[in-house]
Amino acid sequence: MDISSFLNSTELDTMDKQPLYLQIASLIADKIQKQILPSGTKLPPERELADLFAVSRTTAINAYRKLEQQGMVWTKAGSGTYVTQGRDDKALTEVPWPQLFTAYPLNPLASILRDLVSTPTPGTLSLGAGMPDPALYPLETFTELYNCNIGRVSPGDFGHIPTEGYNPLRMAIAAMLSEKGIPASTENILTLSGSQQGLYLLSKVLLEPGDYVVMESPTFIGAIQVFQAAGARVLSLPCSEKLSLELLEDFLIRYRPKLLYILPTYQNPTGRVMPENERQDLIKLAKRHRLVIVEDDPYSDLHYGEQPPQALKALDSYGGVVYLGTFSKILFPGLRTGYLAGPPVLINRLALEKQYIDLHSNNIAQWLVTMFLNEEKLAEHLTTVRREYKKRRDTMAKALQRLCANDIEFTIPGGGFYFWCKLIKSGTSQRLLQEAAKNGISFVPGEAFHTVPTLDKEFRLCFTTHNEEVLLEGVQRLAKTLTQITKTNKENDSAPSSVRPII
Repeated sequence: MDISSFLNSTELDTMDKQPLYLQIASLIADKIQKQILPSGTKLPPERELADLFAVSRTTAINAYRKLEQQGMVWTKAGSGTYVTQGRDDKALTEVPWPQLFTAYPLNPLASILRDLVSTPTPGTLSLGAGMPDPALYPLETFTELYNCNIGRVSPGDFGHIPTEGYNPLRMAIAAMLSEKGIPASTENILTLSGSQQGLYLLSKVLLEPGDYVVMESPTFIGAIQVFQAAGARVLSLPCSEKLSLELLEDFLIRYRPKLLYILPTYQNPTGRVMPENERQDLIKLAKRHRLVIVEDDPYSDLHYGEQPPQALKALDSYGGVVYLGTFSKILFPGLRTGYLAGPPVLINRLALEKQYIDLHSNNIAQWLVTMFLNEEKLAEHLTTVRREYKKRRDTMAKALQRLCANDIEFTIPGGGFYFWCKLIKSGTSQRLLQEAAKNGISFVPGEAFHTVPTLDKEFRLCFTTHNEEVLLEGVQRLAKTLTQITKTNKENDSAPSSVRPII
């Protein structure tokens, strides 16, 4: 049965305080309850549902999740989503998997990380995912390193290894950090299956439900979701030109938070760099209150001009800074190799937790990265990507200024991956995203990066994944969308108002 024939005349109310996914779920639930959609009806795939209502795929997914939670639909792997009411005897004998699941986040953006790394809709140009360009992956170098060294590797290196990681890689990472002014030895290093795993492990060993965590707002989506999933209460520090140490100290005195999570260098999503004097003041304040600082640093090697200040960890005078790094942004994400630097007592505790998840991270990836570092291939690669990404940043900046200056404002980042944009005129980033999808362009709306509700005027664009030609096309599609929205707003403003009867 084609559900679109029952819903194609229905419009969502963007002014309603109720989220769009709940509006969609309510509309479908009403059709099910009235038997318009009888039991066993196959509902449209998530992408079709998203197109039908002109919303993001994430919104469609969460609408189905809400219906599934209410027991009104069920999903059969590889087949689709079906109406559950009054199912036949065969269906009733199947295991009711959704009823067995533990509670999961009901936030409509809960699956956004998974959506960002999934295959984009054909014809859609995505400026959403924060990924390096596959064309710049150093695959030839890795192939050469593999071919030249595979015959000399000890077979034991590809068996089980310590949970803390492949020891030669831990040594290489410690040496790399020492060059950055961060004193470290192997006992200070834990290798990870991506730095996201580090956030998860820290939440498991440091946080209990109800504990307080301080985060900037906006900040990295993955960190918000990890800490909220741990049951932490998030205290938000506005991410502005200057970090409010006064507000942070007030938080420390009032709430005694377990930790502060921060990206001081090319912050995601704003691109902000914390000045050196501000870093020193933060360390002094943290030392006075014995505050744990989780410093996430995926972008500091990707600077396109002046080098950023030293990491907070390099200034750490009290042993309270935990440093997270990754090779996903500077090499390629598929390595799934990151690392955490901290005191040995923390490394040991994190390793105990990590063994329950994956026993240890991938051996072959760690072996390859070790050779890449030891044979000093990283510096050459960084020179290449910095040069290329700087050109792409400048190309996008000029295009945004030329085509979108009347509609958005932005700052040019000194490094990292992103432009952080803000709508000047009326409208929201969610509406912009919905309209942009019709023009084959996507990005991440700003609300995903905030821990508290916002005016929904901001959005993030990634400039590293595509070459300059594609970036220009993306900005042109964005400009077209902005023009269409402006025109629609003017037409609505000039149209005579209508009064609906009270029912």
